[in-house]
Amino acid sequence: MAKTLRFPEAEYRARLINLRAAMREADLDALLVFGQESHYYFTGFDGGGYVYFQCGVICADPRAPLILLTRRPDLLMAQDNSIYDDVRVWWNGEKADPAHDLKLILAELDLENRRVGVELDGYGLTAANWDATRTTLTGFCKLIDASSLSRDLRLIKSPAELVHVREAARLADIGYQAIVEAARPGVLDSVVTAAAMSAMLAAGADMPPAGPLVNSGRRALYGRGVGGPRMLEAQDQLVVEYAGTHCRYNACIERTLILGPPRDGHLRLYEVCREALDAMLAAARSGAPIGAIDQAHRAVLDAAGYGKHRYGACGYSLGATYRPSWMDVPPMITADNPLPLAPGMILFPHVMVGDADSGLAMGLGQTILIREGGAEALNKAPLELA
Repeated sequence: MAKTLRFPEAEYRARLINLRAAMREADLDALLVFGQESHYYFTGFDGGGYVYFQCGVICADPRAPLILLTRRPDLLMAQDNSIYDDVRVWWNGEKADPAHDLKLILAELDLENRRVGVELDGYGLTAANWDATRTTLTGFCKLIDASSLSRDLRLIKSPAELVHVREAARLADIGYQAIVEAARPGVLDSVVTAAAMSAMLAAGADMPPAGPLVNSGRRALYGRGVGGPRMLEAQDQLVVEYAGTHCRYNACIERTLILGPPRDGHLRLYEVCREALDAMLAAARSGAPIGAIDQAHRAVLDAAGYGKHRYGACGYSLGATYRPSWMDVPPMITADNPLPLAPGMILFPHVMVGDADSGLAMGLGQTILIREGGAEALNKAPLELA
């Protein structure tokens, strides 16, 4: 049957050409793909088997077949929805040894005594699976950490990818409108979360790869979501951060809502955070180091006296990712990061302040596209306090 691919096959082939050029520059004969994001980007394969042992083998020689080793539940998806030429199955059992199965594939591809890159830095390769792979392949080939190859290529989004990113941002805005309508005193914050998710899914979104942060009261000071619902009070603060997701591509948004009269200092904290975000977006210009965004972030917050309450990074790259995170990192937006910004990058710069002294919290963030003339904010939802 005909393949069902997210992008035209020519786009995947062009991505593979770029990957193979990077492999030759790194003097690699093959790459072991463990990251589900890499499977999706280079071949279209959109599965969940990365939580077990799942590996794609891409050779630097374009004449070699693309081979995927996975479990039976992923077989038909890989055959129907990817450009993998050959999908091999390892079968579950107490004596299963997928690392050995992988070695047999590498032998077929004449990779003995060759330099083979491995995606070490990602959620698709557990320490146990890496230990099994390294032990099995020691003496057979030379394994090289090649975690950055795919990430570097994924940083610049193609026009076809940007269509999905823009749609993800639109969906995030829809979710925020639902949050504003649902956030009322006497309502569980889990109801607010459900309103956002329901609105986005009804508008055509995927489930995001991570749970949304919808934190109220003292929890609004936290940088992570908290389990267990909390009832919103007559005077309350609510910081929300989540991803709108379309065809695995993510666009994040962060906003703050105040229920009842703002507490002393809330409005000033908002003005400082808004000033910081404006400065960050102004610093996000093509050719500038990505660290300039965090330098602007730090300068405003530190000057206003919030230096001890800010974070050590103020954002990260976004793309098409899988659980457990919508962050496609590195890069992180940190003051000392020299990576030059380039047109086509998608970033999520955000300001998040949890002032433990006053109990006040504030969060503001936009997904942006780096363009030749500066940054374009993709979220259209208002930045003002709701």
